[in-house]
Amino acid sequence: MKKVTSSLLALGTAAALSLGVVATTQADDETIQAAFVYVGPVSDHGWSYAHDQARLAMEAELGDMVETTYLESVSEGADAVRALERLARAGNDIIFATSFGYMESVGEVAERFPDVKFEHATGYQSGENFANYNGHFYEGRYVLGKIAGLETESNTIGYIASYAIPEVISGINSFMLGAQSVNPDVEVKIIWVNTWYDPPREAEAANALMDQGADILVQHTDSTAQLQAAQERGLRGFGNDSDMGAFAPDAQLTSIVNNWAPYYVDRVRAVADGTWETGSAMGSMESGMVQMAPFANMAPETQAVAEETMAGIIAGEIHPFTGPIYNQDGELVVAEGEQAPLDMILGMNFYIQGIDDAYPN
Repeated sequence: MKKVTSSLLALGTAAALSLGVVATTQADDETIQAAFVYVGPVSDHGWSYAHDQARLAMEAELGDMVETTYLESVSEGADAVRALERLARAGNDIIFATSFGYMESVGEVAERFPDVKFEHATGYQSGENFANYNGHFYEGRYVLGKIAGLETESNTIGYIASYAIPEVISGINSFMLGAQSVNPDVEVKIIWVNTWYDPPREAEAANALMDQGADILVQHTDSTAQLQAAQERGLRGFGNDSDMGAFAPDAQLTSIVNNWAPYYVDRVRAVADGTWETGSAMGSMESGMVQMAPFANMAPETQAVAEETMAGIIAGEIHPFTGPIYNQDGELVVAEGEQAPLDMILGMNFYIQGIDDAYPN
């Protein structure tokens, strides 16, 4: 099997792709070529940064077994198709596409390259050579909700949301359930920015929410801008996808940290030994894919609750979506004592009761 290494380290724009800038060199037949496609820059210190840190950790662990390349800031849609095709033609054995919006593009390209393994993060489609993987990140958002509910003084939380996809909706609902469990008076204000990574827009949304009385900010976007905006105004918030504390040491309460490295190591090893199979993989707090940054800037009592909640989730004693849960219309969607099925969580398309924001169309 021919192996090719692509020198594509900074060719994430449509312009770069259209130029066809690819340098290739022959690699050892035993070396697995793995490529990654990122929706944002690796310097976002959020989602794409976390995936790239995992790529580097995989390289460090597997050594000569693997050689990797990546494309950053690849837009969803036609640009993603071109990027995936370029990486497949370059001789990569496995390609990781790391944004929900790449799903249709991965399915399209995977059909044309049956000898290449494709992996898609946070989606739900799969095929013979097309697998998907995700994490129970709503577990971390439940912990964030408890912290916010206990730490807020205004009882108003500001939530900066990216796109109205099930992962983001379930995160909002899980956060709200956590906050309600310790503070029934809490209110969540949501601003949809319709982007994964746009620091000025994220900062603008953060300031708008603080102007409306929010004293704690939550984000489902990728930059550090909202956390830095909170620090500038003497308020607090949560990072996202990685530990952002270095950018706002007086503001960050904690952050959900996405640890993709073990999954990437396992999947490349599976390609190497011929055991790779398609399917759907889910990581969790218990498995170590969902982690939390160090707790800071909070009362010791709050930290104790957060730690107890994490321990309960890991032990299987706490599930964020445990009934009774009602939707905004007051309809019972999860009965008392029951847990929401995973299909409901992964396809969530409703707000729970207590969120008075209009559901986005």
